Amino acid sequence: MILFPAFAALTASLGWATGAVLAQAPARALGTFEFTRIQLLACSAIVAAGCAGLGLWGSVSWGHWPAFAASIVIGILLGNLAMIECLRLGGPRRMELLLSLKAPVVGVMAFAWLGEVPNIPDLIGAALALCGVALAILYGSNAQSASDRTHGRLALIVLLGLLATGCQGAGFLIVKPAMLDGTPPLAITAIRLLGAAFLISLVALWPAPALRSHQPLTPALLVRTILPGFIGYGVSSSLLLYAMSVMDAGIAAVLGSMSPVLVLPIIWIKERVAPRLPALLGAALAVAGSAVIGLL
Repeated sequence: MILFPAFAALTASLGWATGAVLAQAPARALGTFEFTRIQLLACSAIVAAGCAGLGLWGSVSWGHWPAFAASIVIGILLGNLAMIECLRLGGPRRMELLLSLKAPVVGVMAFAWLGEVPNIPDLIGAALALCGVALAILYGSNAQSASDRTHGRLALIVLLGLLATGCQGAGFLIVKPAMLDGTPPLAITAIRLLGAAFLISLVALWPAPALRSHQPLTPALLVRTILPGFIGYGVSSSLLLYAMSVMDAGIAAVLGSMSPVLVLPIIWIKERVAPRLPALLGAALAVAGSAVIGLL
């Protein structure tokens, strides 16, 4: 039944939008590296324990370990470091808009690496998505919204968002063959998180000031850091992987890319500040462009 996986992909979008809003303040308090390290360590332990409790480890197709390794480094470690820095500097709305470019960015990578030529609907969808993101980022900011204030150069924010988009899109697609061979999506999520947590812990041994926390870690800050990570890494990623394993990957990606639209009412409810019209139009265009790419 296609209804359940479609609902799973939409729920993943809602989870990412909610997690992005919740993560902004603790990410700015701790810094990108420390925030990501704490999230990966905590969420990998939670998801791995869940897999053990459900008896999923025996279903893993370990012959796909090169894909697991590539997905860990590219999709989780590099992708999420870029994403959190983009969130910290640009806010949740801009980050989610840039992540909505996953479909056209992956299309460009496929053209460059595999020689796949995009068709007319793909080009139209990419143009719509790019126009929507440009409109919302350039003209959709609301100075009254605390979440919408930038803390860095706009060009750097866009570059980080595009890097996160490309890395995460590649990371999800790399592990689809393993899911088709019977590996449960939750187990793949656990493998990716455990590997990334191990690697980022090794990097943390380097005594560089940039890798240290900006503020002392309090119990309240720890909870505010772990919660959005569990929503994003544990729940939303597993739901999207499940949807991609059951239904067409393009359709699942479209349904899983609704965060730019969903994040706007969440910010509105949280801050009591209505989004500007260009932000609404830009988010709608971005999602429409992804829909054209995924559905036509």
